[in-house]
Amino acid sequence: MRREAGLMWLVILLVAVLAAAAGAFYMTVCVSRFSAVATLSRGKRWLKYLISFAIISALFAVIALSMSVVNATVIFLNEVVFFAFFGILFRVIAHIRGKEFTVNWQGWTALAVSIVYFVIGYYLANHVWQTDYTLKTKKDVSLKIAVFSDSHISTTFDGEGFAKHIKTIEKQNPDIVLIPGDYVDDWTKKEDMLTSCKALGEMKTKYGVFFSYGNHDEGFFNKRDFTAKELSEALINNGVHILSDSWELLDNSFYVVGRKDSSISEREDIKTLLKDLDSSKYIIVLDHEPNDYENEAKSSADLVVSGHTHGGQMLPVNRIGEWFNINDKTYGYENRNGTDFIVTSGISDWDIQFKTGTKSEYVIINLNK
Repeated sequence: MRREAGLMWLVILLVAVLAAAAGAFYMTVCVSRFSAVATLSRGKRWLKYLISFAIISALFAVIALSMSVVNATVIFLNEVVFFAFFGILFRVIAHIRGKEFTVNWQGWTALAVSIVYFVIGYYLANHVWQTDYTLKTKKDVSLKIAVFSDSHISTTFDGEGFAKHIKTIEKQNPDIVLIPGDYVDDWTKKEDMLTSCKALGEMKTKYGVFFSYGNHDEGFFNKRDFTAKELSEALINNGVHILSDSWELLDNSFYVVGRKDSSISEREDIKTLLKDLDSSKYIIVLDHEPNDYENEAKSSADLVVSGHTHGGQMLPVNRIGEWFNINDKTYGYENRNGTDFIVTSGISDWDIQFKTGTKSEYVIINLNK
């Protein structure tokens, strides 16, 4: 699985580099067609292209400094797509009408559409919706479950912003709160992490808050100002139950099981993890990455909740995890062999400030309610 994931990210990186190189050349030509650039260049072709490239580079730098290099790259590559699409469209229209346009409709339309596209994408990423599911089981249990994942604190909100979202979730009066991973990230600030943990500790629920680790929680680059141990201590000190290939029996009626992330090679298989559980009781599994459906569907698990995919993040690559057989599902609900699976798009994002084709959310599951 890790090999396939590595291959997927390698392909994405190579495609992005090649697309950026070709896109830089293409966009330089496209921007040179604006009348203002032509005026500034005074008819000198080399100067026209130089000015165009300088404009593109300056805009990229501004976005990279104000947001991030990743966001600047995402915006740039989407601009290339918009300019290419409208370039083809207006060329076809010009051919049909039998004469060229005197106005740079390709450029102005591409700019207008991209602005609307990214404004909507920013709103979809930074606003948080509630998504409801109603599930039924013959087992003797009735629960209102709140689920959120991928908060990646310090991306679309800081600790105080996270606390406000927690208050919103608390108003739904859930019996239990589940966090299937990627609570923090490599750039999360310690102050925001502590504020967020405090917010979780102040939540009023019947059974409490349960957390399992995602691939980002323990950090990749050791550049943040707190350790994985400090994160664990902050969660525990605020009453959060950390489940790492472990489980708890609650009210003698249902289990909550947390799996280690699938990037951890030594994690237990689901059959072994659940072997000592009473299958007559309802079993909820937190598994950050939705990539073990076949085995989980064969197990005694009744409900598996996951995140990780961010709902596919952005079109048109929103299903790439499924194309590469990395994820069993990108978003939403599925039932396999009597086991319910739910993948949430997450309450925030990893670095990228835009979502298209999906939105940020927390989930409320009404079980036998």
